[in-house]
Amino acid sequence: MNRLQRAPLPLQEVIRPTTIIDSPRLSKLLGVKVTLASETFQHTGSFKFRAAYNLAARVSQDHLIAASSGNFGQALAYACALLGKSCTVVMPENSSQVKVDAVREYGGTVDLINTRLQSRGERVRELAASCPNSYTTNAYDDPLIIEGNASLGEELTALNRHFEFIIVPIGGGGLSSGIIAGIRRSVRDIRVIGAEPAIANRTVRSLQAGSIVTLETEPQTIADGARTLSLGKHNWEILKDRLSGIVEVSEGKIKEGVNVLYSYANLKAEPTGALSLGALLMEPVRFRGKSVCCVVSGGNVDAEVYRSILESNAVRGNGSGDLTNEL
Repeated sequence: MNRLQRAPLPLQEVIRPTTIIDSPRLSKLLGVKVTLASETFQHTGSFKFRAAYNLAARVSQDHLIAASSGNFGQALAYACALLGKSCTVVMPENSSQVKVDAVREYGGTVDLINTRLQSRGERVRELAASCPNSYTTNAYDDPLIIEGNASLGEELTALNRHFEFIIVPIGGGGLSSGIIAGIRRSVRDIRVIGAEPAIANRTVRSLQAGSIVTLETEPQTIADGARTLSLGKHNWEILKDRLSGIVEVSEGKIKEGVNVLYSYANLKAEPTGALSLGALLMEPVRFRGKSVCCVVSGGNVDAEVYRSILESNAVRGNGSGDLTNEL
């Protein structure tokens, strides 16, 4: 340990408990007993801090390398700053500017790439080869990542809310597999449903194929945290048997989810974070009358992107344009 490093505190002493929001208006609108578990107030604005801190605190290396669309990158940068370590984060050049800026502000080094010319994984391997004493991690496919995210599953079961479903955004599968792992430590039987963009449906295709399916190109969904090419291998081993279902969410319903969270719950969510609410909007009959917890995974979104979504008129006044036609 170098002299600048700090002895790590236990994860539970560092993270902020998830914010639980009950919205009678939202429940009435959807015909569902909705509870929001919002990670938008977590350190660095998303659930990723749970995973990043657990990882950075548990590995011996002083420098960490990872690829990220932004949330894991800034969480890793902040975790490393707390622990006296450093990190390099490979990010697509079209990443949300607010996320790029945050990684740098927390002390991380940003390496921007054109993902049409080089994959994130290839660039990470190049950097790792030039820095052999570093620890290279995947933002979702690492047992220490899953372990950190399991803390959220443990929190949700400790609420004793008797949820019938927990709906979770899925990108690479780190959050969903972690929540399932946390739930399995209790005696509770709660069905976990994944919500992923329809144009980035690697989970649906993997479940249909019975093995991991890798997309040919990085999907350009507005939910930038779900632009991964495939599920992680460690995540797949949990999800293939324990995930209770998947909802494919259209780009329109993702935006509508952002709008509804703002209008009915006074909550700012990034598009990826709104996937869970988008799943309710996508399949309202499936969940009608049920007790459902929607995990809002983060709130880091560029101001201009957020403004354009709110001005898209997906939600008008006290109601919803196409929403009211479906409910």
